[in-house]
Amino acid sequence: MAGTRRSRMPAWVPGLIVALSLVANAAPQAKLPEYWDVRVYISLNWDVLTRSLETCSVLADPKVPERSVLYLPKDLPEPLVVQQLRQRCPQVRIQRLPSDITEPGQANVQAIDPPGLLFLEHPYVVPGGMFNEMYGWDSYFILRGLLRDGRDELAQGMVRNFFFELEHYGAVLNANRTYYLTRSQPPFLSSMVLAVHDSLGEAEKRAWLTEALPYLTRDYEMWVRGEHLAGQTGLSRYFDFGEGPVPELDTHARYYRDVVAYFLRNPEAGKPYLREVNPETRQTTDTSPVFTFQVCEQKVGTTSCTAMESFTLTEDYYKGDRSMRESGFDVSFHNGPFNASMHHYASVDLNSLLYKTETDLERINTLLGRTAEARTWRERAARRKELVNRYLWDAQRGMYFDYDFVAGKRSTYEYATTFYPLWVGLASPEQARAVAGKLSRFEQPGGVAMSRQESHTQWDYPYGWAPIQLLTVEGLRRYGFGADADRLSRKFLDTVAEDFRRDGTIREKYNMVTRSSEVKVKAGYAENVVGFGWTNGVFLELQHGLQQEQEPAVRAWPRTQPQQQQPAAAP
Repeated sequence: MAGTRRSRMPAWVPGLIVALSLVANAAPQAKLPEYWDVRVYISLNWDVLTRSLETCSVLADPKVPERSVLYLPKDLPEPLVVQQLRQRCPQVRIQRLPSDITEPGQANVQAIDPPGLLFLEHPYVVPGGMFNEMYGWDSYFILRGLLRDGRDELAQGMVRNFFFELEHYGAVLNANRTYYLTRSQPPFLSSMVLAVHDSLGEAEKRAWLTEALPYLTRDYEMWVRGEHLAGQTGLSRYFDFGEGPVPELDTHARYYRDVVAYFLRNPEAGKPYLREVNPETRQTTDTSPVFTFQVCEQKVGTTSCTAMESFTLTEDYYKGDRSMRESGFDVSFHNGPFNASMHHYASVDLNSLLYKTETDLERINTLLGRTAEARTWRERAARRKELVNRYLWDAQRGMYFDYDFVAGKRSTYEYATTFYPLWVGLASPEQARAVAGKLSRFEQPGGVAMSRQESHTQWDYPYGWAPIQLLTVEGLRRYGFGADADRLSRKFLDTVAEDFRRDGTIREKYNMVTRSSEVKVKAGYAENVVGFGWTNGVFLELQHGLQQEQEPAVRAWPRTQPQQQQPAAAP
């Protein structure tokens, strides 16, 4: 089943690696390129991670395998590939969405029963072994790797799938499942379009940008109106249009119970999000799950327990929980415990990416000869830069922080998204220098850790993820901090490569302190999925970035590590 697929290397690959090693050892002059074994795995693994409607198994929901339904847009003529799928897989259920969808949250997700896979026109690469869907922000980093590996057609097809999502499902979705019709993911679409553009021949570039432009504009507009606005700041926030518990967690119900237990142990943190209820008098229209606990109090030498008490999480908690999933940072504590206040913040990462979208659209309109439109996008980017500096930049601390527009104050939680403004070119040289000066607060033996807080969730200390490594490295390199960029690249490349040689695969996340894929996540997702799409892509890009440097001394692995700082106390 797709839900248990292990994205290991094909059985014959270890033999190939051994054979190549023997050749290299027998003939030193035939020395293989650095990281050659990892490169072989990545090159072959793109096929393992590619999904299309040519196989019946692609329809299986990895979270609930018994669901195998393909949904088509309401009025889309049935494509030939779907007709062929009917013949090849007679057990497959093919249904149509009940209505046209033009924006996220428009569809009644609960009424689409059973949930299923949303049709896409082109093959795509999934993040890892347990997935059958194409994910929003994962795909940018996957696409970078595909283009680096010469898989241009597959990369371009994935971007066209996002155009299809915008046209028929209302947004670039979290992923192409019906239960994701209420939210998007971090806006990397303009970056994808330009990455493909830069890989095309001169004769194809204009047609590609002309095709992409209306979709880019439509994607951008979703983030700058209505519920995606961060109060009166003029900046944007993450926001899921659904209500209550996320339906994709119906097989992970313990997660919400663990959240309630944390709030009971930390009552001050839980006040805004936890509500005691009487199940006997509870409104029948309230669909939030009820969690029952025996509350005990420890005193000197004794423990006294009260009767069983029942609690629900508030509507505001679930809105934050859903919005966290749109951000991709599920789960950390950087916007409150379990990111429960995510929807209260204008975030550094989102507004940096929107600034890049605006500057990308300026470039695209300029290339298409649309001078007036280019000027409009340039003005929008300048306005956002002004607002980011007003709300998100802390000159005293020399870092960018999310802004809680509900409380009217800037966060103090140090998070690796502070490097996003460097990647998009928003920071001034002085700001970039200040942020680069804080690198030691995140840098560990394996690369960049997400934060200084050990919350026991996967998007906090001591864990690091491939996308953050690439964005940090490229941001530093953009502002002239090449030695730092090279050192971080080498650390992460060696972490992935050495773990690959122990484990036989590439993982979605790594412990930056131990330089391994051994993780001990206690809250949220504990699995470390194999595959892994964006790690593959980032590995190729970081290696390429090192190869572009001319100074051998800079490229060498630093044997002396910078002094490591201790993590902050757990919240």
